Amino acid sequence: MEETLHPDEIQALRAFSDSLSLAEEDISRIAGLPADRSRKAISWLITRGYLEVEKEKLSTIASLTELGKKYAELGIPELRIIRMLERNGVASISNIAKDIDLEEAEIRKSIGILKRQGIVQIEGESLGLTSKSFNHIIRVQRLIENMAKVGKIDFDNLTDEEKSIIESMHRKRGKSKGIFRVDERKYRFYSLTEKGTKVLSELKGEVSAEISQLTPELLKDGKWKTISLRKYNIGLKPKRIVGGGKHPYARFLDFVRSKFIAMGFVEITGSLVENEFWNMDALYMPQFHSARDIHDIYFVKEPKYSKEINKKLLDNVARTHSTGGDTPSRGWGYTFDKNRAHRLILRSQGTALSVRTLASNPQIPGKYFAIARCFRYDKIDATHLPDFFQIEGIVLSKDINFKTLLGLLELFAKEFAGSSEIKFVPCYFPFTEPSVELDVWHEKMGWVELGGAGIFRREVTYPFDIKVPVIAWGLGLDRMAMLTLDIQDIRDLFAPDLEFIRRRRICRQSP
Repeated sequence: MEETLHPDEIQALRAFSDSLSLAEEDISRIAGLPADRSRKAISWLITRGYLEVEKEKLSTIASLTELGKKYAELGIPELRIIRMLERNGVASISNIAKDIDLEEAEIRKSIGILKRQGIVQIEGESLGLTSKSFNHIIRVQRLIENMAKVGKIDFDNLTDEEKSIIESMHRKRGKSKGIFRVDERKYRFYSLTEKGTKVLSELKGEVSAEISQLTPELLKDGKWKTISLRKYNIGLKPKRIVGGGKHPYARFLDFVRSKFIAMGFVEITGSLVENEFWNMDALYMPQFHSARDIHDIYFVKEPKYSKEINKKLLDNVARTHSTGGDTPSRGWGYTFDKNRAHRLILRSQGTALSVRTLASNPQIPGKYFAIARCFRYDKIDATHLPDFFQIEGIVLSKDINFKTLLGLLELFAKEFAGSSEIKFVPCYFPFTEPSVELDVWHEKMGWVELGGAGIFRREVTYPFDIKVPVIAWGLGLDRMAMLTLDIQDIRDLFAPDLEFIRRRRICRQSP
C-alpha cells in the first residue's frame, strides 16, 4: 500500500501520528507541506477512504485594510494629533494639516472623536489637551500594530475590548477606507478512518523521492534505472477540467428573455442615458413632486441637455401636467418647464422604455417587454445596489383589466422567482391607478418585494393617442435571481467567485 501513496500523502498521514484530529493548517505545518500541496494530499486521502471530515467550524477573522497597515506605521490620526499637542501645547486647527500628513476631512473627523471622548477642548480656533486619559486611543494603536505583525487574528483570541474596537471601527471611515476587515472563515478538522489508521501503522522509513513520468533525458542517459517510479492508482479522480461558460446571472437573464419571447412578447430596448421627459414627465410625474426625489437620479454632466423632443408630444404632456389636457383630469395645476424636460440623466426606471413604446405607434393588442439596466443612488447592502436590472413590460388591449395583471404577476413569481407563496400589497405610483406591489416568500429571507405594477393612467396614455387599457409592471430582476440562485446577498451576483459561477444552476429540476 505504501508504494501506491504519493510522498505528500505519506507526509500528511504521518501528521496524525500524535493527534487524532487536525485542522487543515495543522496538517500542512506538521507535514512540512505548502498549503496547496497539503490540500491536494488531503483530497486524495479522503478519496482513498483514509481521512474523513470530522467537523467544521466557522470562525470570524480580523485583519487590516490598506489604510490600517498605513496607520500601523504612522499611527492613527487621533494619536498623531495627541502627540503633536503634547509637543506644542496648543495648536491652531487650521495649522494641524501643515504639521501632520492628513487630509482635512480626516483631521476634522478625528478632532470630533477626541472632543466627544473629552480628550481635547476647542476654544475658538485653538485646540488643546484636557487632563482626561487617552489610554483607549493607545490601546487602539497597539491592536493595529499587533495585527500588522501577525497578519490575521481569530476573534476567539481577542479580548472583549479588542472585539469592540474592531466592530466599532470596521468600515466606519467610508466604504473603502475601513481600518479593519472582518471575514468569516470555515475551518475543517480531519481524522483518520479505520483504514487510514491501519495504513499509518504500516508506513516505514523515510519518504523517498519519486517521479511520476519518464523524460527523454532520463531515457537517454540511463538514469531511469536508478530512480523510483511512482505507481499508478487508477482509482483516483482525474484532474478537473473546467470549460468556459456564461455567468449564472447572465444565463438567468437569457432564461427570462426566452420565457417572455415564448409568451409572444416583443422585446424593446433603449439608451442608458435618458432625458427627464421620457424618464418622468411622460409618466405624469410632476416636476415639483417628491416622487421624483425617491429615484435619487444621476445627472449627466456633459452634455446637460438632450436634442429636441417631438413638439407635439412635448406640448401634449405639458398640457396634461398643467390642465389635464384631453383627459378628464384637472392635471397638477402648475407651469410645465419644457427646458427641464430635456435634462439628461442615467435611466432610473425601465418604465421609460414602456412609455417610449406608447409613443411609437404600438400594435393593439400588443405585448412588450424590456430587460432594462437602471441607475439610482443607493446605499450598498445585501439587497441594494446603485445599478440594477428591471424586467419591464406592458400589455395593450381593450379586453384586459386589473385581474389580467394579477394573473401575469403570479405567473412571473412562479416562473422567475420560483415562489408559490405570493401576496399583493396596495401601493402608489404617479403613473398607474390602481397600483400594486408584488411580494414573494423566501424561506431564508422572509417576504421579499419584487416590484410594482398597475394600469397606466389616462394622463400617461392619452397624450400618445392610446385609448385602450395598458397594464404595466417593473420588477427587480436582481432580487428574482437571488431567489432562483439561492443567495442572500445581492453583491454575490457580481462577485468573482469561480465556484459560484461554475456550480450555480438557474432551473429547478423536478423531483
